[in-house]
Amino acid sequence: MNRSVRSTLASGEEPLSDTASAARAAYPMTSKKLREEASVKTALVQLNPTVGDIRGNLQLVRDAVQQATRGGAELIVLSELVLSGYPPRDLLMREGFVAACDQAVAELAASLPTTVGVVLGHPTKRGVPHGRIANAASLISDGKIIETVHKSLLPNYDVFDERRYFRPADTVRPVEFRGHRLGIHICEDAWWGHPSTSYHDDPIAAPDPVATLAAAGVDVFVNLSASPFEKHKHNRRQELIQQHVAKYGRPFLFVNQVGGNDDLVFDGNSFGLNAAGQVCEQLGAFCSESRIVELPLADALPASSSAGPGVCKDEQEMLDALILGLRDYVRKCGFTDCVLGLSGGIDSALACYIAAEAVGPKQVHGIAMPSRYSSSHSVDDARQLAEALGIDYELIAIDAMHQAYEQTDVVGEDLLSQPGGLADQNLQARIRGAIVMTRSNRHGWMALATGNKSELAVGYCTLYGDMCGGFAVLSDIFKKDVYGISRYINDVREKREVIPQTTISKPPSAELAPDQLDQDTLPPYPILDGILERLIEREESVATVSKHFPAATVAWVAARLDRNEFKRRQMPPGIKLSSRAFGTGRRMPMAARFNIK
Repeated sequence: MNRSVRSTLASGEEPLSDTASAARAAYPMTSKKLREEASVKTALVQLNPTVGDIRGNLQLVRDAVQQATRGGAELIVLSELVLSGYPPRDLLMREGFVAACDQAVAELAASLPTTVGVVLGHPTKRGVPHGRIANAASLISDGKIIETVHKSLLPNYDVFDERRYFRPADTVRPVEFRGHRLGIHICEDAWWGHPSTSYHDDPIAAPDPVATLAAAGVDVFVNLSASPFEKHKHNRRQELIQQHVAKYGRPFLFVNQVGGNDDLVFDGNSFGLNAAGQVCEQLGAFCSESRIVELPLADALPASSSAGPGVCKDEQEMLDALILGLRDYVRKCGFTDCVLGLSGGIDSALACYIAAEAVGPKQVHGIAMPSRYSSSHSVDDARQLAEALGIDYELIAIDAMHQAYEQTDVVGEDLLSQPGGLADQNLQARIRGAIVMTRSNRHGWMALATGNKSELAVGYCTLYGDMCGGFAVLSDIFKKDVYGISRYINDVREKREVIPQTTISKPPSAELAPDQLDQDTLPPYPILDGILERLIEREESVATVSKHFPAATVAWVAARLDRNEFKRRQMPPGIKLSSRAFGTGRRMPMAARFNIK
């Protein structure tokens, strides 16, 4: 839609765009009285699909349809690309994959009872010219595909890369179902013009799909999403949708995917708003769920209910995301158990708690591996944690292995020439990593790396040592959040001392050299985290950050951040919780030189 139309719509009028005019011509308006009197029981269904498991995802959909139908649902709305799972990435390029998704849609349509319609997301080749594919949503009913709409806005920022695969929609038009004109659109289509997207004030972007649907006279907006979790993302989504409702005076259904897929975790948090912008239904966070609303939406939930997950503390949301992300990564990769090193420090303690919640304490194997520099209280803290969680625990001292290296030619000379030096410290970490990986290889357990975002940012970690493993549980939370979540576990979630208080209160140390503390090498964590948050998540310059922190410290942190990109490129995947996580959403060069302050 052009700028003049956008401003006119903002003033309350609704001129028709070309696509909206075509839509109204194709779908004559149902009378207002009929639309208001006709009610359709609609199920909002958030599922946890597995990427690529088309048959398994189809069965999830069938089970959900059966359950919702038993509850009286006449229309069932599922999430974006639920048949393929999101994000399918380059599976979309594999021969036969999209065709198999199209076949699954046809099978589902043929098997549906005549009393119900289903709206679901899937990739498709049908109706897409030039051999391309589309990110689609289909309404199926009466044994056939009634209508298929394509996604208009294809995000190409942060973790999204949809222009690599999909062709955008040619038209945007309503879909009619039992007297209701549905404004079906897909995820990013609702974010046109939002400051966080690449479509903000972009004069060459596609027209605003929501505005086009509103101008075409829809009765209810229906958004199918696979919107990954970030801190406070649920609140931002709801505020965005409420703005649409306030602008166009139509109710709005939002259905989101749930579950972990690789480095992304999806929180669900689906909801329905009535025409007054009030929450009529709110689904849960980080769980598969189905709820039925009645179109046209009317009654709002009580204020305490409609607040929903937005009232949760940050620590609760982050912890729930970490647990679900790890659980699904382990399960979807075919593992049952996790193994990790327990140092007695706070990072491994929190990672161990998350693992115990994700896969069950009996499936978690913790290994304490003290060296000559390890303190007795660290070994005691590791044991106390294991006992509190009820996990499998063993102690393997590494000093004999350390000595064996010292007694070898050449390498031993290097180590003994600088005891407790950098090579010696890294060797201890690598001995521990080798032990964890040996246990992983022997028993088929998923090995967990336990480093946090603060350490990974400045390279305070060892390649092939504490960085080794199959999954980096804490890679997108700063040290301050590690402490905050650990306190939340003890004080709120468990209401008992699960993570030892001494682990929380003692100064952090790698214990790889005599009397070593983290802050012998690093700035105090509150300062380090504040600098990193501005450099990474806000992409501020050194000069800007130096207005808030000591300039020399900022310069040191920025140099370390850039210098250690090569380490992060080799770390295991982790769970994205922030707007700028290390991994697919942050693509920095390794061999680079950029010194502008």
